Amino acid sequence: MININLLSVSNLPKLNKLRKLELSDNRISGGLEVLAERTPNLTHLNLSGNKIKDINTLEPLKKLPNLHSLDLFNCEVTMLINYRESVFTLLPQLTYLDGFDADDQEAPDSDPEADGDGLEDEYENGEEDDDEEEDDLDEEVIDDEEDEDDDLEGEEEEDGVDDEEDEEEDGEDDEEDEADDDLPRGEKRKRNVEDEGEEDPEDEEDDEDD
Repeated sequence: MININLLSVSNLPKLNKLRKLELSDNRISGGLEVLAERTPNLTHLNLSGNKIKDINTLEPLKKLPNLHSLDLFNCEVTMLINYRESVFTLLPQLTYLDGFDADDQEAPDSDPEADGDGLEDEYENGEEDDDEEEDDLDEEVIDDEEDEDDDLEGEEEEDGVDDEEDEEEDGEDDEEDEADDDLPRGEKRKRNVEDEGEEDPEDEEDDEDD
């Protein structure tokens, strides 16, 4: 909630899991006891650029046991004599004030826990798992397509065999017809007569009776 002309944090909802709160460049001058009540797990608090003028205004922050980074840049309180020593004495849980510890050692650029980097890692891991699942699905689809292609090839081969057999049978019939055409005319007629002579025995008996 940076630079939104806040005068106080009295309307802040209860946020038990909130770790980092940005309130810089507003017009807050006090009422910090609300933070202890509604954001009990704060670790980082930025109040730089507000109207905080004296050390006592910060006293409610003693009730934030996990607070280890506090920023008060451009607040009038920073102009007080022994400002840093006073704040570290008032808030012993603090590690960094305005980006430096009590020994003037600079704080790291970021805190993974406060910045939500852990959540980003989980999100990235989730994406990798999804990619792996998609790859597995793609492999399954490819396998199914290969199986379908094999089935189609098998059917085509069977059809080819059937067609070859039909062609062979047709070829044999054609050869027989050609053989008949090559016979002399008399033999061809004789063969037809012989074929006609093979009548049913019952028909012959009927003829004899007549």
